[in-house]
Amino acid sequence: MTYQFPFGQIVRPLRQEDRTPKKVFVLGVYASAVHARWTKPGEKHPICAALAVASEPRIFWDGNIDEAREIISKIKIPKELGTLEPAGSNLNGPSAKVLDNNILAPLGFTRKDAWLCDLLPETRINDSQKKVIKDKYNPKISEFGLNKVSIPDRPTIFCDSVRCKEILEELKESQADLLILLGDIPIAQFLSEVANVPYKTLQEYVNLYGYGKATNTIIDGQTIKVLPLAHPRQIGGLGFHSKDWHDKHQDWEKSIAK
Repeated sequence: MTYQFPFGQIVRPLRQEDRTPKKVFVLGVYASAVHARWTKPGEKHPICAALAVASEPRIFWDGNIDEAREIISKIKIPKELGTLEPAGSNLNGPSAKVLDNNILAPLGFTRKDAWLCDLLPETRINDSQKKVIKDKYNPKISEFGLNKVSIPDRPTIFCDSVRCKEILEELKESQADLLILLGDIPIAQFLSEVANVPYKTLQEYVNLYGYGKATNTIIDGQTIKVLPLAHPRQIGGLGFHSKDWHDKHQDWEKSIAK
């Protein structure tokens, strides 16, 4: 089924493009989006500081401003509704920056070493996006002939049995010998389905093995090192986050830098 963003862009699935063998496989939760600042001349405040308007150009996109500007420039918006421009630098690609700087780099990897994957390869609408679409965008649909936003809400289940098999095939194809899981959801909805492990949350893992300690795990008959870490939101202190996980990760970075 085809889903549409505000102002008409189509939601695209984001998957690993470079399919050559990698050293590390990173599994996140769901794809993000390109965010635009929606403003209207004469109004003191933006209509929305960060409206999701298009799929990212690639998985775990770093928010490159030139790419953001090019993507947003192709979106047609009635002049009566204002203009779109790239959102603030902290609002596009923040998770990718955390991945590069606070996860891969401390381990001695670059993006070229990593095969990236999400449980759900398409973006979804969170509560803040849902509110601005309902309050600011939907009332303009009839008057200006806008498309209805058809992106589903953020789910609770991101990965069913079919998707687990797809991810497992990607993991095999990657030939990576280290699997990094970002937060609780990849542990519960992927790892627990494909491996017999004595934990279903990051906290349970930490209680058993400690934070940032990789363990050998058998997945589909093959042994691979598994390293569950906090979600980039927690690690980078992005919006509402856990100070405890943020501090644990900082301590881990310092410990492996010695």
